[in-house]
Amino acid sequence: MKYIRKKTFKTKKGEGKTVDIPKETRRNSYEQISLFADIRKKLILGILNERGELTAQELASELHKRGHIPSDERNFTAPRLTELRKAGKVKPIDKKLCAKTGRKVTVWAAL
Repeated sequence: MKYIRKKTFKTKKGEGKTVDIPKETRRNSYEQISLFADIRKKLILGILNERGELTAQELASELHKRGHIPSDERNFTAPRLTELRKAGKVKPIDKKLCAKTGRKVTVWAAL
């Protein structure tokens, strides 16, 4: 049995408006991160234009070294690379072994 918590608010006309709390909190989180995501995408493009072809981990390390993100975790850059790819701003060009994990990873380049 699935339990979804909902909250009812009074509107100006006096009717109750029901809001799905998880959806509302997700939307609020998305709005808060949206500005940071746009800034991070610009930083990623700048680094790719400056340094050339890099992996998500290498980009995260560079952003961390420059003080833009709190750690060198690739999850700070990987979602932005996916968004930039969909926007036609970057493309995957190769694979290589990650120095940190030893696994094959994608190498990205700015267009």
